[in-house]
Amino acid sequence: MLAENRIIKYYSRKDPNIAIKTIPGHFVTRNSHLNQYLDMTTMKTRQNEAERIAIAMKDYYNVMGKPIDTIVCLEGCEVIGAFLASELSRAGVLSMNAHKTIYVVTPEYDSNGQMFFRDNLKHEVKNRNVLLLLASATTGKTIRNSIECVEYYGGILQGISAIFSAVDSIDGHRVDALFHAEDISNYEAYDHHNCPLCKAGERIEALVNGYGYSEL
Repeated sequence: MLAENRIIKYYSRKDPNIAIKTIPGHFVTRNSHLNQYLDMTTMKTRQNEAERIAIAMKDYYNVMGKPIDTIVCLEGCEVIGAFLASELSRAGVLSMNAHKTIYVVTPEYDSNGQMFFRDNLKHEVKNRNVLLLLASATTGKTIRNSIECVEYYGGILQGISAIFSAVDSIDGHRVDALFHAEDISNYEAYDHHNCPLCKAGERIEALVNGYGYSEL
C-alpha cells in the first residue's frame, strides 16, 4: 500500500464536501510521468461519495439543456454513472430514446488497447446522445480515443465529465471536471522522455491509471 501518512486532501470548489486524495511521489501512466497520485477509490466505490459527485456533475448538463441518452463510463465510474443518470432524469434532462430513460454502459478493450462495444450494446450508442464519464484526464489521449470510438459506433457526443482533468478541452469538446490541475498544489505531468524525476534518479513507486495503482 502507498504510504497513507503522505495523503493530502483537496476539496472541490463546486462542493466542499467532495475531497480528492493525493500522494506525492513518482508515478507512471501510459502516457506520462506524474509527481502525484490521485486516489479516487472511495469516490468511485463508496455510495455517498459517488452520489454527491453525481449531484455536482449533473448541473453542467441541466443548465445546457442538451439531451443525454447514454452515459459511457470509463475507468470504473459505473457507480457514479448510475447515480448521474438518476440525477439527470430527476432534473428533467431530456432523453430522446423510445424508453425515455438513460443507458449506462461500459466499453471493452482488445489486446491492443482499442476500445469497442459488443454487438448487444451497439444500439445503446448508435444515434444516441452520449455523455463520456471518466475518472481522470492527464494528457487527453484517453478522451480522444474515447471520442473516436463513440463516433465510430454512431454516437453523438454531448459532453465529457471527469473527476479530475488537466485539460480544459479536447478537439473542441469542453471537459467538465470537479478538479483541475490548478486545484492540486504543485501537480505536474511530464513527458516520458523528459521527466525531471527520472533525471534526478527518483524511484518510480507505481504504475497508475484511472482504475488505481500497481506498486513496483
